[in-house]
Amino acid sequence: MKKIFKIIVAGALLLVLTGCGNLKDSDLSNNATTTSKKKSYQTTGTTDSQYSVLLRNGQYKTGKTAGMAATTNGNDVDTKNFESELVELSTKQFSPNKYVFQEGQILTTGTVSNWLGRYDKKTNKEGLNPVDNKKKDAGKRNPYYLEQILEQDYLTGSNNSYALGGMSIGLGLNSVDYFTKVKDGAQYKDEISRAKQTSEGKKMAEKIVTRLRKEKATKSIPLLIGLFDKTKQDSLVGGTYFLYGVVNKDSNKVDKWVTVNNKTQVLPTIGDEKAINSNDAEGFTNFKAAIQGYFPNISGVIGRLTYQDNQLTAMDISITTQFYGYSQINSFAKLVLSNAKKFLPTNAKIEIKIESVSDTQALISKNKPDDEYYVHIFN
Repeated sequence: MKKIFKIIVAGALLLVLTGCGNLKDSDLSNNATTTSKKKSYQTTGTTDSQYSVLLRNGQYKTGKTAGMAATTNGNDVDTKNFESELVELSTKQFSPNKYVFQEGQILTTGTVSNWLGRYDKKTNKEGLNPVDNKKKDAGKRNPYYLEQILEQDYLTGSNNSYALGGMSIGLGLNSVDYFTKVKDGAQYKDEISRAKQTSEGKKMAEKIVTRLRKEKATKSIPLLIGLFDKTKQDSLVGGTYFLYGVVNKDSNKVDKWVTVNNKTQVLPTIGDEKAINSNDAEGFTNFKAAIQGYFPNISGVIGRLTYQDNQLTAMDISITTQFYGYSQINSFAKLVLSNAKKFLPTNAKIEIKIESVSDTQALISKNKPDDEYYVHIFN
């Protein structure tokens, strides 16, 4: 099975924050406090109920298995939500006031590679995806349900002494499994229902808990396992978590499952799709109309909205332009800011990127509903 290794930029997650058993190479494999004269630890500090990030010798440690995937099914728009929403879910289990964050350092590339593979009683008994039944037609073959595994570590301690205190695991589950019948042949697909994602995801979660409990580092820490709905390849909006399980300290099973009521939507809507919230959609439409009349060479305005429990939490807007002069960009950014204050919702995080085909020209954003907008023009 072909594995895809993508590079995920650690800085994106910093913005959000401010065979099994082969764990011997992990930095925290003994679950003991990490004290060493050769290592020094710093934290970024906790703000607005967000995690402080653990730095080692002043450096951010990226996850050992970041970007690993089972197939080529992936959609890059999923990446941000896959990481950031798992951090948000983790706050329900690991308080930012007690724990510090670090990207996953426990699971090795070999372990995750095996878990993402198909089960084979001879070559890969650790595979979480179903055995290859040798069928070639959609609806008859066993699809790849599990596409990605994300580990996040939550540590306790202070100064130069930290220990692994908890772990969150994200399981990226395909809503569509794309495949070919012959190498480089036509692409086909298997649609995967939410019910099937749920049943397969729960079974995988229980297996992962059993495996982690056999290791010294993770034998008795609390765990959180989230099930993430990965979007279709042509989707413009990222997927979201729909369920998470809580494993209490010393428990060998998922003690409870909690439904996550998150929704995402792209504006303007396409075809007969209805807006999740008509007021939000109307505000975006008015904002778009106001800025598109300023310059004749604005290629597009796209909004990506995120809702939690039917409440708008974030609106990300991309504006594509075809002008490059500093004066043009500066004046346009001022217009965008003015109309953002006038038309866009006030009760959510807002991020507006003004972009050309090749780079980002300006960023206008606010992190909280009651914040003032921040504006930066890139040289």
